[in-house]
Parts: sequence; structure tokens; C-alpha cells
Amino acid sequence: MENERKRRNVIALTGAAALLAVAVNFAASAINTHLKNRKRKAVPGSNVRINLSASEILRLADHIVAKSKEVHDAVASVPLDKVTYANTILPLAELEAHQFPLVQSCAFPKLVSASEDICKASIEAERRIDAHVSRCSKREDVYRVVKAFSARGDWMNSEVKRFAQYLVQEFERNGLNLTSTKREELLRLNAQIDELSMRYIRNLNDDTTFLIFNETELVGLPPEFLKSLDKAENGNFKVVLRSHHVSPILELCKVGSTRKSVAVAYGRRCEVNLSVLEKLIQLRHKLARLLGYLNYAEYATDRRMANSSTKVFEFLEKISASLTESASKELSLLKELKRKEEGEFPFGVEDLPYYVKMIKEQQLDLDFGLVKQYFPITLVLSGIFKVCQDLFGLRFEQVVDAEVWHQDVQLYSVFDLSSGEHMGYFYLDIYSRGGKYGHTCVVALQNGSSINCSRQIPVALLISQLQKEVDGNPGLMRFSEVVNLFHEFGHVVHHICNRAPFARFSGLRLDPDFVEIPSLLLENWCYESSSLKLISGFHQDITKPIDDETCKSLKRWRCSFSALKLKQEILYCLFDQIIHSNENVDMVGLFNHLHSKIMLGLPMLEGTNPASCFPRTVIGYEATCYSRIWSEVFAADIFTTKFRDDLFNQNAGMHFRNTVLAPGGAKDPLEMLSDFLGREPSIQAFVDSKIY
Repeated sequence: MENERKRRNVIALTGAAALLAVAVNFAASAINTHLKNRKRKAVPGSNVRINLSASEILRLADHIVAKSKEVHDAVASVPLDKVTYANTILPLAELEAHQFPLVQSCAFPKLVSASEDICKASIEAERRIDAHVSRCSKREDVYRVVKAFSARGDWMNSEVKRFAQYLVQEFERNGLNLTSTKREELLRLNAQIDELSMRYIRNLNDDTTFLIFNETELVGLPPEFLKSLDKAENGNFKVVLRSHHVSPILELCKVGSTRKSVAVAYGRRCEVNLSVLEKLIQLRHKLARLLGYLNYAEYATDRRMANSSTKVFEFLEKISASLTESASKELSLLKELKRKEEGEFPFGVEDLPYYVKMIKEQQLDLDFGLVKQYFPITLVLSGIFKVCQDLFGLRFEQVVDAEVWHQDVQLYSVFDLSSGEHMGYFYLDIYSRGGKYGHTCVVALQNGSSINCSRQIPVALLISQLQKEVDGNPGLMRFSEVVNLFHEFGHVVHHICNRAPFARFSGLRLDPDFVEIPSLLLENWCYESSSLKLISGFHQDITKPIDDETCKSLKRWRCSFSALKLKQEILYCLFDQIIHSNENVDMVGLFNHLHSKIMLGLPMLEGTNPASCFPRTVIGYEATCYSRIWSEVFAADIFTTKFRDDLFNQNAGMHFRNTVLAPGGAKDPLEMLSDFLGREPSIQAFVDSKIY
């Protein structure tokens, strides 16, 4: 054991002085990982397979499918009067725990590999596995056996009961409690819904509409942006109606008529999508009614924290009403600013991005280019480790010479700081390279579980695209990247600390209304002076952290002029909820009505139709667009109640770890949060943070 410890770099973060040593340690580790021909160590406790060839990925996928079929066949063969936990639930639970890391071994290479063959094999393997999982979810013979066990009510404990009931609900949401005729109708509806959803997205992706502007009409845009634009035959600039062109213009262009032209054109894209969305909503309501729900919104919220569409409406309307006074003050200031800048032209919704940015810059003396100089990547990472050690009682050790898929990838073990228990692993693949997934995210590679007296530890992967140190220039992070990294590391901590007995309730496979709460909570440490100083240091002298005034400005910048923006988001959430709660809605009329009501009289841009270019309500967040705000509300309540006045309160941190992170999906989320807070969660802390 002692020899093993000597082969690892131990990261023990114990104060500001230690951060310098940690940063040096990171640099030394980076050099070590570049050494070639080094014998790679196995990773004890991890069943994740690394560096599979294309043929090995496909063979593993076929093995997964064959083994899964074997277990499902065995469960299906159990006589209904002989069902027990051991012959029904346990085999399915063990199969899921064992196969998840193998499935991920096939799936994650497409995110990190530069090999076209491996990426193609990864995509094909995932397709084969998904097709098999879909077939299993529709197996009536397995459903009957699981249903028979559930009907007996012979629970060993509450976790087994929750798991068995979850399996039954999954089968029944696939229509296995329906007659064969209705089941066939359900299949047809799902196929039609998928086709219309893809058509809506395809229409948006295929839209190539552009506008032509001369240089005078684009005053305020930086030269590098103008250089990126294609030119028309007359030498003017082509602005494509995509967010990477539209957002900079709405935020930076000084010409009001240009901003309005772009906003109107952007808002009337793909008018054909209106009829597509109307048909799609009709089919979703039919599907929901077939499964016994009043409407699609009730179906979508049934297994989430919100639990009902009624509760979602109450939640959104209560927040919107609470923000009205603050939003009105913001709007008055913005209108006055536009009068000073442009004269008596009326203020429109298209002016919001430009004037919010302007007024924040006037009120807050923040140079984000300078701020970036205080966030070297290695120092930010060591600071994140320190925060999580102090809050949640964790210790991080880099595993040297572990097998990885690229020389920049690092593997860490996580231990309980007090007992020394090995809790799990995470890989960091954070540096930019070609062929890699382009955004920051966390992938669960192996879920934790405790089945049949056997504990499987969790393994996670954090992917990002940060710029490495090059030619002596340090790898520096924009402040938005710092916040994003904190957020995603919150998912890593959640994954590692999860102690749910079943893999189904472990990892990040949690209630979508709940899964973002711990990560949103951790973002708060990016805005408090004491923690900001811990994760910052001028890149030429990291003993000099960011100054107090900048810390205060960053905190004010976070909440400044946020009420009006939030009401705009609520507008879209309400639209999403209403169309999924009612039949035959006049979507254009509804948007007009909501816009004037929620946005304090600001009219919708004439001629626009936001319903035709609102992809969130089509794929991914249908009837659940509210979820992000929901999570932000509970995260704000937790931070304000338990951490704001004592940022590194380890008693509160350990209580959060044990009460909220550890149970995972094995316990009702609202019950967990209420247990932690000592009361039911409240929206007040969130609303207070938005008040002007």
C-alpha cells in the first residue's frame, strides 16, 4: 500500500501557500504524462475500457446485447407465482450495474477520439445498443414478471420498492399495460412525433437566409467579426441568421435599425414550422391521453419534482409577479438610456441585449480581458479541488501512469478525507484538440452501486476545450469558463458522492428537475471574494489574487439587470407549458398576449413568430422548459440558507453531501431538499437576488 501511495501525486490542499505547490505539481504532472513508453497501470475498481479499436468497440457492443438478451430471457421465463427479488429484480439490477461502464466504453470514444474509424464504430455501437434497449423496454414477457413481483408488495427495503416501481412505470410509459391495438397506435404516434420533431429541426438547420449590410450599418461590431463575414458581390457584408452572427449584432451594433432588421428576420425564420409544431402538439396530446394523462404537460411532469403542470404554472407566475417591480425599474432605465443615445425612437425588445450590455458596462468597471489574466487553468483547478475538499470532505490524488486515450488526459482518485475510503475516479480531458467534443460537459462512465454486498465505485469524465500553455504563454481561462468548469465539476462531485444502491439511481441519471441543483449551487463560489481569491492569481505572479473591487464587481455583474431577462425566459416557459396543456391553441395570438403581459407592455416584434424557431419545445425540453429556472431557485435557497454567511462551513457541506448528494435517485428530491433545509424550499432567496 505504501509503495502504491509513492507512485501517486497526493494533492493535499491546506491553504493559500499550498496552492503554489499544487500549481507546480500540475505542471510537473503535465510533463510526466508526456513521457512515452511508460508502463500503464490498471485502474482497480473501474470496468471502463480504454483505447478500444473500432473492431473491439463493435464486438463489445454485440457482447453487451447478447448478454442483456440472455438475462432478460431468464427473467421472462420465471413463473408468475414464483417471482422473488433474487430471480426478478436482482438480475436486472446487476445487469445494469455491470453493463453500464461497458456501454459507455463503446459510446464515449466518439466524444474524444480523432480517429474517424473509431468515431464511426462508436456511433454504430451506440445505435445497436440503443435499438436493443428499445426492444427490451417493450418486452411484455419481462413486464409481466416485474409487475407480478411489484404487485406482491414483498419489499426488502424502500430502495427495492422504488426500483421495482420505476421499472413498472418505464414499461407502462411504453404502453405495455395497453391492449395490443392501443400499443400499435402508441408506436405509430411515437414514430410520427419523431418524424415531425426532426422535420422542425431540419427546417431550422437548412435555413440559409441572410441579410446584406454595409459597414456603416454595422458600426460597433469589432473588426475581427466583420472579417469573419462573407461578402456580397457589391462588397457589402452577409449576415447569416444564425446565433453566432445575430447575438453579436444585437449586443454590439450601435445602429438601432440594423438591430431591429436582424431581430425581425431572425424571429420570422421557418414560418412553415408553425404548422409542423401545431401537428406535433396534437400528436403529443394524443399520446398522453392514450397513456392515461389529461394532456402532454401532465405526462411530461409526472415523474419530475414539479409533478404537475398546475404546480409549474404556479411556480412561473409567482416568480414573474415577484420580479415585476424590479423589471419595471430596469426597463425605465433602459428606455432613458436609449433616448439619450438614439432620440425618441421607441424602445423595443430587440434593444434589450444592446442596452443591458451598455448599462452594465457603465455601472460596473469590469475589464474581462484583464480578469482573464488572473485565472491560469492549473490554479483554477487546484482551487476547485480545495473548495470541494473543504466543503465536502474529499481528497484528490492524481493516478500517475494510468492508461488514458491522450497524453493530456489525467486521472484522479477521490477519497473520503476523514476515513480514507476510496470513493471513485474521474478523468480530466480539458485541453483543446481537434476531433473532440466542443463543449464542456461531464459523462458518467461507471455508476456507483451496492448490490448483493458488492460495491461498485463511480467513474466520471469531464471534457472541455481549454487552451493549453503554448510557447511560454500560460493557459488562461475566461471568467465564463471558470464558472462553467465549477458547474461541471459539481456534476463530478455529485457523481462521486452518490451512494444509491442501484445503478439506475446513481450517477447523473436523476430527476432532470433536480440534477442541476448541486452544480448551480457550486457556481456561487465563483462570485464570493474569499473563494475567488482562492482560485485566482495573476499569471506572472500567482501569489497575487484578484483584488477586492473586482470581486465585488463580478458579483454585481452576475445579478445586474437580470429581472427583465428572466421574465423574458419565463415568457417562453409559459408558452411551452400552455401549448402542452391545451388543445388547438392559437400560437401566434398566445405569444402576442404573453409577450405584452409578461414583458411589461413591450410588444412582440411585428411580423415575427417565435413558435416557428423555438427548438427547445420540440426536442429535449418539451413541456419542461421551466426546469432550468426551477433548479436555479432551489440552488439559490440552499446557498443563501446554509452557505452565504459561512462559505466553507464543512458541517453544512457534509450535511449536503450525506443528505442530498448521497441518496441520488433513490429518494424523493423534494424530501431530500426539505430534510437538508429543515423546511420546504422557497423561491424568496432567488427572487431577492434579482431585485434591482
